[in-house]
Amino acid sequence: MTHLAPEAVGQAGSEHHSSGKAEGESLSSVSRNRAWLSRRWVLPLAEVVVSLVAALGYTLLCTRIGVNPLNRIGQVSGLAKMQQYAALLGLPLLALLLYTAYRGRPWRHQLVKRLVCAALAGLATGVVAGGVIVALRGTPHPLGGQEGDPSVLVEMANSFLSGEGMSGIYPPAFPALMALWAKVRYDGLGQAGFALHDMQIFFSALFGPMAYLAWRLLLRPFWALLIAVPAAVLFLDPIRPYSHVVMVVLLPLLGYCLLQLRKAGSSSLKSLVLRGTALGLIFGVLFLWYSGWYVWAAPGAALLFLFLFPWRAGAPTVKRAAAFVAAVLVTAGVIGAPLLYQMVRLGAQTPDRYAYLGVYVDPGYVLGWTSDRTGTLTYQDWPVSGEMAGQSGFALLLLFGVGLGVGLGLRNIMVRTAAAVLAGAWLARFWFASNMAHDKAVQLFPRTTWIIMYCLMILAVLGMMMAVQRGSGWAERTLRPAGADPAARVVPRRAVRQLSAGMVCAVALFATMGASWSANRYMPAPESDNTMGLDAWRAHVIKKPNGQCPRYSPVKNCDDLDVKLWKQFKDDGEIWCANIVAKDWPAVCGRKAPFKDKSVE
Repeated sequence: MTHLAPEAVGQAGSEHHSSGKAEGESLSSVSRNRAWLSRRWVLPLAEVVVSLVAALGYTLLCTRIGVNPLNRIGQVSGLAKMQQYAALLGLPLLALLLYTAYRGRPWRHQLVKRLVCAALAGLATGVVAGGVIVALRGTPHPLGGQEGDPSVLVEMANSFLSGEGMSGIYPPAFPALMALWAKVRYDGLGQAGFALHDMQIFFSALFGPMAYLAWRLLLRPFWALLIAVPAAVLFLDPIRPYSHVVMVVLLPLLGYCLLQLRKAGSSSLKSLVLRGTALGLIFGVLFLWYSGWYVWAAPGAALLFLFLFPWRAGAPTVKRAAAFVAAVLVTAGVIGAPLLYQMVRLGAQTPDRYAYLGVYVDPGYVLGWTSDRTGTLTYQDWPVSGEMAGQSGFALLLLFGVGLGVGLGLRNIMVRTAAAVLAGAWLARFWFASNMAHDKAVQLFPRTTWIIMYCLMILAVLGMMMAVQRGSGWAERTLRPAGADPAARVVPRRAVRQLSAGMVCAVALFATMGASWSANRYMPAPESDNTMGLDAWRAHVIKKPNGQCPRYSPVKNCDDLDVKLWKQFKDDGEIWCANIVAKDWPAVCGRKAPFKDKSVE
């Protein structure tokens, strides 16, 4: 494990020569540059800046794409232009990476790899954000328009703007930020939807950099990229770009926190308290941003904490560890106090009774997700049964990687963290699902699919990392000829750099393909299709502030802009089975539907 500034940068990578004044001056300049780069804050800051600039710069570039997003030809042209931009920006970076891998000095290649990986993480979700820009071209309204979850967020923001404050037990940070942006950028009350439009794009772009930088606390650039990019592309939901980023960032932060706890015996009290306070601040803000993932991660993380706490390491170490834990919990508790208070006061009054396709399928399936925009899918034909006891080839490969991670890296703190969270979320999933019929409450248990799959992905990537480390160590010990120079390597470092650069190129190709797949899902599609494109379609059928329809509106008479404040729905004590026609409610929900199907009348 390494921190954000690995020791590899700044080490000697080639022999020094001193033949001549000019060459001596050149070497002196190189040494000064490397000494400046070796400062602890320079390279981490450079990674942050590069990743953010790549994400936001690419997103801004996509505002130049001029197509009609309401027809498929225009959508395909927009997706192609996005890929063209990604290639024009990404290929020079990959070429530079390959050049330094083959011809550059080791320290220079390590520097380039750090910055290229940071840039790729930003470009990956910048493509998704660019897709949202294309899908919403011509309308100021957000994905979802005035329906579904986006409408609830807008109503919550309106409540803040009208002075009502928090809305029930929902995390208040994002709606509050929407309200603030609506007040600063627009005309305040009634304009929160325009603020959501901007924030869906902005935070979609930032998803990749946040995921990558969180993993850089624990892993070197390539391995951080290998986890962050697939997770960011797979889990990013531009309709709610704030929720899943908490899950993706929370796990590496938990691992880093437990790592500091395990090192309490070798750290000063002041350092531990400062780090604990900083971590508590981050945990508290993330809790206010979206709290759901804490519910699923808490059981396993709490048990692992009890296991890792240095109970027998002596009184001084125990006191320092206790001070660290207290700093984390107190700071996080103070930051998250408003939401914690609401949960204690109102939690029992707000059960989740909304069911959709993920509720109806086999609860043992955790390698795929579908929302209530199901298209033609039903619980009878989704998920598709795999070749081996219902499991697909991807599932078997993923589980093989998980086995490598647990088998080779159980002493690794992140392997333990992911395994513990996985076990806790697994048990919580089946606890809530098994009580669903009796309690008549879903309690969001299908959302554990995401965190379980994320933990499996983490364990698989760490398993690959452990296999590479063990394999290279074994090769150096067993294949070196007798009497050979101990400094000479059986596997040359240059070959390792070249292979690593090639794998970064492969991840970059996956990022562009996966991000285009994600962006394509949100291209406008009519309501009759019942796909995720419906959310963009709805944004094009609402009047603009001037009373006119958006430029590419598919209808002549657009909906008026409604201004509503948030109100808690009345709980009828029954599960609502979405995506089920009335005649099938008895077979699925066990009761008669409270409505009639117009399609069968």
